[in-house]
Amino acid sequence: MNISRREFLLAAGAAGIVVPALASIDGIQIGVCAPTSELDDVVRYGFDYLEPAAASVSEMSDAAFQAFKTKVMASPIRCECYNSFIRRKTLRVVGDDVNWAALRVYLDHTLARCQELGGSIVVWGSSDSRNVPPGYSRERAWSQIKDFLGRAGDIARRYNMIIAIEPLRHQESNIINTGAEALRLVHEVNHPNVKMIIDYYHMRVEHESPEIVWTARKEIVHFHFANPHGRLWPKSPAEDPRYGEFFKLVKKINFHGGISIEGRGSLAQDGAASIAFFREEITHA
Repeated sequence: MNISRREFLLAAGAAGIVVPALASIDGIQIGVCAPTSELDDVVRYGFDYLEPAAASVSEMSDAAFQAFKTKVMASPIRCECYNSFIRRKTLRVVGDDVNWAALRVYLDHTLARCQELGGSIVVWGSSDSRNVPPGYSRERAWSQIKDFLGRAGDIARRYNMIIAIEPLRHQESNIINTGAEALRLVHEVNHPNVKMIIDYYHMRVEHESPEIVWTARKEIVHFHFANPHGRLWPKSPAEDPRYGEFFKLVKKINFHGGISIEGRGSLAQDGAASIAFFREEITHA
C-alpha cells in the first residue's frame, strides 16, 4: 500500500500511535545514511528519509526487494537518496578493464530499484570504481570518468534520477577530492542529470573552504555531514569552528533538499541529539 505521510499520520492517530514530527527545517530535510534494516528506527526518531546503499538495494533478491518496497511504501518516509552507488570490484569506471556492457546492466537495474523506493538522487563516491591505477594517465582517467557520467546520466534520466558526484578525501580516492574538482566535472559533462554533493567531513579533511557551497550553488543537490573530528554524528556547535559558516551558506543559497548524516554513531545513542543539532544550526544560521 502506497500512502502519503498525511494518511499515515491520520491512521496512526486513530490507532493511538505517537509518530515524531519530521526533522525538516526551513525546507531542508534531515536524513541518515543507514542500512535498510533500520527503516523503522529512522521513522521512530523523526528523520525525513533513509539513505541506504544503492549497492545493497541492487543486490537484494527480487522477493527481498519487493518486501522492502512494500514496507517503505507503507511508511511515512522514502529512500529519497542513496550512497555507495558501485561496490563491485569488477565494475570499474577507470582503467583498461572498463566493461561498459556490465556497467550499463548494473546501472539500469540499480537506478530502477532506487526510483521505485521514492529515490531521486544517487551519490557517486565509490572510490574503488574511479581510483586511477598506478602509472595510468590521469588525463585518460578524467576522460573515462566524463564518459561514464554522460552515459550514466542518460540512464538516470529515464528514471528521473540524478547522479551526484561526491568529492572524497585523498585517503580514500586519488581523484575528485574537492568540491572544486567535482564542479569542474559537472560543467564539463554538462548533463542535466549529473550534479554534485558536498560532504562536510571530506571538505574539512581536504581543507577546502565552505565557500565552495556558494561557488557551486547551482549544481549542489545534496549534502553529507559528520563531525570532522572522528567522523562522528554531529551533536554540538562546539565540535567544529566552521559549522556556523557552512550552515549560513546553506541558507544563503536557499537550499531545499537533504542533508544526510554519514558517520560513526547510531540512532539510539545519537539520533535525537543530532536532529536537535541541525535544528539549532539551521534555525540560527
